[in-house]
Amino acid sequence: MLPIIIGIVLVVAIISAVAGIYNNMVTLRNRIDNAWQNIDTQLQRRNDLIPNLVETVKGYAAHEKETLDAVTSARNAAVSASTPDEKIAADNVLTGALRQLLAVAEAYPDLKANTNFSQLQSTLEDTENKISYARQSYNDCVLKYNNAIQTFPGNIFAGIFQFKERSGFEAAPETRDVPQVKF
Repeated sequence: MLPIIIGIVLVVAIISAVAGIYNNMVTLRNRIDNAWQNIDTQLQRRNDLIPNLVETVKGYAAHEKETLDAVTSARNAAVSASTPDEKIAADNVLTGALRQLLAVAEAYPDLKANTNFSQLQSTLEDTENKISYARQSYNDCVLKYNNAIQTFPGNIFAGIFQFKERSGFEAAPETRDVPQVKF
């Protein structure tokens, strides 16, 4: 009778351990999805601000057509991106275009003094800070998840339950460059 009880306890312990590992992986995967939704919300907020910012700058710097067109094009690409990887790539391009636009705006004292532009710029900076925080949170979630599915014993069950590695949010190399302002 004792061997049967030990066998039952052992089976229950193994099932509990597997369920715990599986539930942890699901929880971590859901945290990644939630963190991505937070990024997506902030990106949409920024995308909604950009047309107003571009129109305000147009009034003062109409001859900066190339920069304004680049921002508009990058925003349209970001809005039409559908997968997280596409959105990450489009966001990197948009971030670079916005940096260029704000650098151009520095050359126009009347534009910098415009209340509407100042408010839009402040709101955009606030949104950029929120995007940065959301990216950091997303990357933290991806790190925890990837660690869980790549370390023992999670790696065994990740393969069985088909949990796939996720990619973190990386800045594109071109967004690290200082924008060049030419007149």
